[in-house]
Amino acid sequence: MSRSVDEWIGKTDEAKIPPRVRLRVFERHNGVCHISGRRIRAGEPWECDHIVALVNGGEHRESNLAPALVDKHREKTKGDVAEKSRVRRKKSKMLGIKPASRSWGYGKSDRLKMKIGGGLVDRRTGQPVKSNNKGVRYGSPDRSQ
Repeated sequence: MSRSVDEWIGKTDEAKIPPRVRLRVFERHNGVCHISGRRIRAGEPWECDHIVALVNGGEHRESNLAPALVDKHREKTKGDVAEKSRVRRKKSKMLGIKPASRSWGYGKSDRLKMKIGGGLVDRRTGQPVKSNNKGVRYGSPDRSQ
């Protein structure tokens, strides 16, 4: 069986899926959510889901699209992103690449020192430094650095 219409292929991964393609995808799957297996009712919100997620190497083309209920699609997308992260972590570990360390912003080389009680102290002068609740420091004796 040959296609009477050429398959739609997105020019970029962000290309919007045209309404005519959404209709063909919906009809090809007989209006059934490919994740839950439930029929999509008239007026019920649905989205085109990539069967193989773009983040996991799937293509932005009509043959890789299927209708999915909005809530089920969100769950699947969350799982796809988690899978991508797992694969990246395993690959990095296998190659011996260590993740970048995260700094709290008050290391030994920093000018300010965070006290256990939550206050800030200037390491050079030993004077307390005021801080507002947005993390912006003000009132320090020397603002040159």
